[in-house]
Amino acid sequence: MDWPMCVLVTGGSGLVGKAIEHVVQKEGGKHEGEQWIFLSSTDADLVDVGQTRAVFEKYRPTHVIHLAAKVGGLYLHMRENLQFLRDNIKINDNVLQTAHDMGVTKVVSCLSSCIFPDKTTYPIDETMVSSFKSLYSPNVAPLNMILFFWQYGHRYTAVIPTNVFGPYDNFNIENGHVLSALINKTYKAKKEGTPVNVCGSGAPRRQFIYSLDVGRLIIWVLREYEEIDPIIVSVGEEDEVSIKEAVDMIAQALDFKGKIQFDTTLSDGQMKKTACNSKLRRYLPDFTFTPLKEAIKMTCDWFMTNYDTART
Repeated sequence: MDWPMCVLVTGGSGLVGKAIEHVVQKEGGKHEGEQWIFLSSTDADLVDVGQTRAVFEKYRPTHVIHLAAKVGGLYLHMRENLQFLRDNIKINDNVLQTAHDMGVTKVVSCLSSCIFPDKTTYPIDETMVSSFKSLYSPNVAPLNMILFFWQYGHRYTAVIPTNVFGPYDNFNIENGHVLSALINKTYKAKKEGTPVNVCGSGAPRRQFIYSLDVGRLIIWVLREYEEIDPIIVSVGEEDEVSIKEAVDMIAQALDFKGKIQFDTTLSDGQMKKTACNSKLRRYLPDFTFTPLKEAIKMTCDWFMTNYDTART
């Protein structure tokens, strides 16, 4: 790869964007002479093609890490399914087409394990992406990324992380992802002396991955991964835990000793989405993921330090 390069990170103020910024600025992830630009929605509304082109023309990136998306937890997706679909199709199309038009060398996009079918065999792997046919998932929008890669033959690719969490996540109880919402909910219950009410049975199982691990892996993909086909970024199948187990870890991290109760009248969502990380392990057999209990503790500590801004 030729140096120096100019890397534009869309969604740079979000969960994964902030993780990449941390790796670049504090872990030696930036090489000499490189320029890294972390965009937020205040810099450009990527739903608008004009604003998208303007920001690309301003910075003239050689490489793009595309993280910008309309995102949220299960219940927000259920309420606003159509709007998620429409906004994400526009964002992805604008970013990829502009990158193509302006000769960007490489784009690394971020998909979601939710792009896989509801009814499938487990574990899911990268070969199953092209068989996805459901139009009901709000994550159908990223499929235009895959078609874009294949159509033009660029060195554009995508990572597919499972259940990311960490500092700078959306901790909103109603709209946040499961772990971050539960951290806020548990912290609030501790302060108020009330039980923690968990939506669903607690039985669904998930592979949670710490945002800094995702940031490190995305930078590796940008620099070293030469395939066009996506790659799943996940802890191993053996590290999958139930929501109940995750809640117990949160309670321990926050020293919450009250009652935890599960509301089985509310949807569990998918009971499992087990992903296979064997492709990643072929490339990086020695990569060490942050243990879940340790990652939850660090995220809880960050949340408590930043409570006034993070809880909204």
